[in-house]
Amino acid sequence: MQCLGVNYRTAPVAVRERFSVPRSRLVQGNIRLHGLPGVDECVLLSTCNRTEIYYWSSMPEMAYESILNHFLGDVAQADALSSCFYNFCAEEALEHLAAVASGLDSMVVGETEIFGQIKDAYRAAVEGGTTATSANRTFQRIFSIAKKVRTRTRITAGPTSLGAVAVQLAHRALGGLEGINVLVVGAGEIARSTAQSLCSRGAESIFVANRSYDRAVALAEQVGGRVIRFSEWIPYLEKIDIVIVSTASPVYVVSPAVLRATQGSRDERPLFLIDLSVPRNVDPACSEVPGVHVYDIDDMEAMVADTRRRRSSEIEHGAVLIREWMLENAPDLLCRQVELARLAD
Repeated sequence: MQCLGVNYRTAPVAVRERFSVPRSRLVQGNIRLHGLPGVDECVLLSTCNRTEIYYWSSMPEMAYESILNHFLGDVAQADALSSCFYNFCAEEALEHLAAVASGLDSMVVGETEIFGQIKDAYRAAVEGGTTATSANRTFQRIFSIAKKVRTRTRITAGPTSLGAVAVQLAHRALGGLEGINVLVVGAGEIARSTAQSLCSRGAESIFVANRSYDRAVALAEQVGGRVIRFSEWIPYLEKIDIVIVSTASPVYVVSPAVLRATQGSRDERPLFLIDLSVPRNVDPACSEVPGVHVYDIDDMEAMVADTRRRRSSEIEHGAVLIREWMLENAPDLLCRQVELARLAD
């Protein structure tokens, strides 16, 4: 078993977004990876903070080279970007996957979204026919240790999502959310958790816009907000104080030109844009527009560092549980790869 990946620790969002794979293309992405030389089984995981490929191979060096070339082949400055990737093998890869699934390796320690994202990644691999005995057994046991860490530790105490951290940032920037108009663009998991955090923080005026109008309606109903059709949300910027963007769009949905057209009618009120999307949905150049403040997902890291410090004892407790699980499960899960490598030799 091996893991090749890039995450928030090794690369900024400007790099990570180049290798991000939308959820709708995970099946296709797995199939392409499975077709590369040396790859016997694989599971592709892609979130806002990481893109990782877990793979099994009887020729691991060939598989590593072919996967890395697959991601870097058409990217500008490929040689420089290759240093952002890490490659874990055998026990190290298995322990890393357990930490990721448990929320110990997340930017926001204990985040709840990652467990569902790993399940989605595994389902996409199964649907694409890129798993077999090794991957299937590994992921079934990974799900069990992830649940154990979450139930036997308190890593989920406090903010456990990027959405919650984004709302904390907005709260600090504006000194509170009373009387503030907030627009949430998107209706996926991160947008949902963000909207719920807004409610818990006392935000009373929440607008929701999404390409799928029905999903926007459903989210707005959950948080007592109002729906704006996606094609009509830009004119609302005149009355909005905070825009939180989290969509699957591969291109910018907010540009400097759009903001310049609306800022003049805002009576010099500041506008805060919080971009939780990967690839980014807010053009970084928007920060050059007077009165506009732009934050992306990397700006959340300074805030979550304090959360990580406060949960340090729970992180260590979770790591101990994983090490105990490794002693029991690693020999069995990794023996098949050893046998395959021997046969290849």
